[in-house]
Amino acid sequence: MERTLLELLLLTFIIHLIDTLAYSVRLNSVKSGRVALSFSLFNVFVLISRTANTFQAPLIGGIIGTSILHGLDPLADMRKVIFASTIGTLVGILFIPTFLRVFEVAVRRLEVNGSVPSLVVEALQVNNIRQIVRRAARPTKKMLERLRYREIPKRLLILNALVTGIYTIGVLAANYSALLVAEQHRLAAAGSSGMINGIAAILLTLFIDPKSAIITDQALREKRPYEDVKALVVLLITTKIIGTLLGQVIFLPAAKIIASFYN
Repeated sequence: MERTLLELLLLTFIIHLIDTLAYSVRLNSVKSGRVALSFSLFNVFVLISRTANTFQAPLIGGIIGTSILHGLDPLADMRKVIFASTIGTLVGILFIPTFLRVFEVAVRRLEVNGSVPSLVVEALQVNNIRQIVRRAARPTKKMLERLRYREIPKRLLILNALVTGIYTIGVLAANYSALLVAEQHRLAAAGSSGMINGIAAILLTLFIDPKSAIITDQALREKRPYEDVKALVVLLITTKIIGTLLGQVIFLPAAKIIASFYN
């Protein structure tokens, strides 16, 4: 069980680290003007994150199954997993300056060779790995200066925190709810995780992505300053951190609400 928990913590950390870096792609697309190439390349990173997410449910299910077998309450372990999402987000913030430098070079290389697999093979060469290490940078206060935070809609930020909270605990709460229902309903309760994450994805697609895209597009067409996109990214990441912390608060109530549908 300890090994399974460690694997789950690592996966959760990676998922949220990559999701955090995803926000910074908007900065690169506006600065370089290569919008399609930027998002095409980042789809590779998103694919890695989503693939890791598919392995999350079986690991959680394993922990819940072992807990049921031995009459244990894995609440503390579930909270550790939620905390791993917060840590992944914070580490992602530290890597954003380095990621943007490397990502900018990668986009230019993709424009030349036109192949993501070739780009990956090229990046894994020893000399290129050394160059990536040399490009390492850290966040500075200067990056946060003169940003027009008031221009970013508050409703967008509240929704982002809420959706992040739901996304963070969706699979965890559904699986944990299996402990709170009769044996014949455990599989149904655990299986509802897809529905919960689906709701979070719908909210993201309908209310957050379009508004973020409008701000980014306006900056590309020079109807907004580049600093507005920076402010957008900073605030979205901040509300993502808040969302992972919110996950700690809503986790148990969410599990009880899911269980109530099967009791």
